[in-house]
Amino acid sequence: MAKIRIAQKAMFSAPVLIPIVGSEPEKVEFTFKYRDRTELAALFDEWNEARNKARAELGDKPSWSEVVAVDTEQQTQQIKDLVVGWGFDDEYSDDNIVAFVKSCQGAAEAVVKAYEGAYSQARLGN
Repeated sequence: MAKIRIAQKAMFSAPVLIPIVGSEPEKVEFTFKYRDRTELAALFDEWNEARNKARAELGDKPSWSEVVAVDTEQQTQQIKDLVVGWGFDDEYSDDNIVAFVKSCQGAAEAVVKAYEGAYSQARLGN
C-alpha cells in the first residue's frame, strides 16, 4: 500500500538557479506556495490577462523604460504569487522582491521555471 497522501502540502521547496551577471548561476532554495491544477490554471490566466492588458496600454511604440517598468511590475507580482520564502540573506519582503527582480536579469523567469519544473517532476513521479 502506498504511503503517500492525496492532499499536497501547502508549501514546497525547490532550488532555483539564479542568473548572476558575469558569473555562473547560483543555486538558491525557494519555498513556494502549492496550488492545485485549477488554482494554477487560474493564476496563469490572470498573468496572461495582465500581460495582454499591459501590452495594449503601452501602444505600438513603447520606450524601453516603459517596457522594463511593466515587466518589473509583472515579475514582482509573479514572485509574490508563487514564493513564500527564499534562501537569500536578505529577508523576504516587498522591497527586496522588487530589488531582486530589478537586479537579477532573468531571475523571475528562473523562479517561474523552477516552480513549473517542480510540478513537472511530480507528474513524472506519478
